[in-house]
Amino acid sequence: MAKAPWWRQDVFADRAANLRMRGAMLRATRQFFETRDFAEVETPALQVSPGLEPHLKAFATTLEDSGETRGRQKRRLFLHTSPEFAMKKLLAAGVKRMFQLAHVFRNAERSFTHHPEFSLLEWYRAGATYRDLMEDCEELLRHTLKAAGRTFFTYKGKSADPAQKFQRLSVAESFERFAGIDLLATAPDPQKPELKLLAKAAKPLGISPHRGDSWEDLFFRIFLDRIEPHLGSPVPTLLYDYPLSMAALARAKPGDPRLAERVELYVCGLELANGFSELTDAKEQRARFARDRSAKRRIYGTAYPVDEDFLAALEAGLPESAGMALGFDRLVMLASGAATIDEVLWAPVG
Repeated sequence: MAKAPWWRQDVFADRAANLRMRGAMLRATRQFFETRDFAEVETPALQVSPGLEPHLKAFATTLEDSGETRGRQKRRLFLHTSPEFAMKKLLAAGVKRMFQLAHVFRNAERSFTHHPEFSLLEWYRAGATYRDLMEDCEELLRHTLKAAGRTFFTYKGKSADPAQKFQRLSVAESFERFAGIDLLATAPDPQKPELKLLAKAAKPLGISPHRGDSWEDLFFRIFLDRIEPHLGSPVPTLLYDYPLSMAALARAKPGDPRLAERVELYVCGLELANGFSELTDAKEQRARFARDRSAKRRIYGTAYPVDEDFLAALEAGLPESAGMALGFDRLVMLASGAATIDEVLWAPVG
């Protein structure tokens, strides 16, 4: 039997309560940032580079000459996977605090918790670090859940109480606690972690690399199997201090060059947000982009262009700052107890 269309009144009625809750949480999110002197900004979805993380797949399009810009060639552009590059340019322009609720686009991503077009909340603070972002996350989750009229987040039989102090756990601590692995020992060179060392450490768990796997591939296989299910319940978890090789846009941690100042937020075992103390060194950022593009070519046979204007903004002087990206649809899922992301969307992509 064919699935009934989402717009049929009886089908749509099943998520009406979730959508009312979404509206309340959206208003509360704006209030949260506006009362803290954040400017709400809007940046273009069309960008010269959609983001360079190796596994991200973007939607491409062509910008054509309108006839008023004679001499310009057609340009290949992409729907952004995040407004990050554009918002960091605004930091370079002098905006001190900003947030954006952006529609972003990622191809080849559809599941109970993924959607090809989704709402991403991003915020940036000049003069801040990832420690400040952790505080923001605690306050934001409490504020939006209260607006939703709920006291707990729930997902797949798990619950999380944001009124309690959030768990703060380093990535190395999580591997030691839940997998018995000394993760940093598998990366004697922080930029080139060794697959053989991680494979040896994972062998007692019955987890081994697949043909063609990298160290990062095996990292995620261990993480998803042994660690992620423990995160974010009975309280949300802030997982921080990632290995430096996993820090595409984060700065190295002062005093420990093995690590990057990156933090992820987990609630009820579900990843909700990802943020950094921002890398401001243009030369280092260019080198990281080159590594990511090389990895993408090796895996997928293609690579996206570098946003040279973004690197120029770094060279001009990006202030010390920190930024966070939070999946707003997932936040509504967790507040409403919805089982799938489609249940909290006004209209899903067909």
